[in-house]
Amino acid sequence: MRGALFAALAALLAGCGPQAEAARGGAGALKHEGVETRLLDGDLVNFHVAMSGGAGAEDVIAYAECAAAQYALIRGYGFARHVRTQLDESAGNWRADAVYTISPALPEGLRTIDAEVTVLNCGLNGIPTV
Repeated sequence: MRGALFAALAALLAGCGPQAEAARGGAGALKHEGVETRLLDGDLVNFHVAMSGGAGAEDVIAYAECAAAQYALIRGYGFARHVRTQLDESAGNWRADAVYTISPALPEGLRTIDAEVTVLNCGLNGIPTV
């Protein structure tokens, strides 16, 4: 059942990625500059990500979320929850300093992430993960 859900989700999202990029004015030039990950305490993780090439705030936020989702999976967890993100832009280069909690069960809060679904979505939209 879960595999069928992911297949259906993949089919739906596959049609969205290129149109979303075209709507932003051709995101083919976006450059993902890398992710720095720091375990702060137990389940609290800090991600520093950077982008260039016409990236905007939404792009760097999505990049940090993709990194958090993949990190949760690597650590054997299925979920993450956004705590905070600080953004910085200089000469068209964006950086995000984001903090997430990771957990094996769906955490309380409004900004939760299902890691498997998010990583699948990131791949379909060409956003690299950790």
